[in-house]
Amino acid sequence: MIKFDNLTKIYEPDSVVLDNVNLHIGQGEFVSLVGQSGAGKTTLMKILTKEELPTKGNAYVDGDDLNDIKGGAVQLLRRKIGNVYQDFKILDGKTAFENVAFALEVSGATQEEIEEDVPRVLAIVGLANKIDSFSHQMSGGEKQRLAIARALIHRPKILLADEPTGNLDMVNGYEVLKLLEKINEFGTTVVLATHDSKLVNTIGKRVITMEKGRVVKDQEHGRYVI
Repeated sequence: MIKFDNLTKIYEPDSVVLDNVNLHIGQGEFVSLVGQSGAGKTTLMKILTKEELPTKGNAYVDGDDLNDIKGGAVQLLRRKIGNVYQDFKILDGKTAFENVAFALEVSGATQEEIEEDVPRVLAIVGLANKIDSFSHQMSGGEKQRLAIARALIHRPKILLADEPTGNLDMVNGYEVLKLLEKINEFGTTVVLATHDSKLVNTIGKRVITMEKGRVVKDQEHGRYVI
């Protein structure tokens, strides 16, 4: 599903953010991408959505070489990939329904599709009772679940979660983790970038450790030891 082939990213003049990364993530895997701030985790994810371009090497998503994807095809690529961030990035002036619906509206969905799909996705993330609530009426954990609902609305093949528990307490962090595991059980490939060792060690699945732009460890059933 995801492949990096001799991937390097250098910010001029000589800041090496990713250094010859070779990595394969299969369909349906749950992978924790770990390492301290500056290890290259976020840049790796941004390359998958073409927010960043590699300096050298290749990245592949679902068999497609991202170097060959240009123009309108970039939007089609991004619909395959859901993104969840540390700071939620939800729209404060809209309800939970409207936040998720907006992601469908911009892609040209019909009102019938919106009215059918949005409640279904909100129910999956446990927000059926918050459908008409605004962000100021939600807890931090509920806001993050709303952000996950928005990321799921296009039925992505891949979900990228970049420090999704960074602004949450431990209880809400574990709730978000359990939701990501549930999404993975549906067959979605999940890549969780984090430096929260307690969460990673709870999952008990594949752990890829990065340091200074390099993959330094890849464990099938790993732990994150700081």
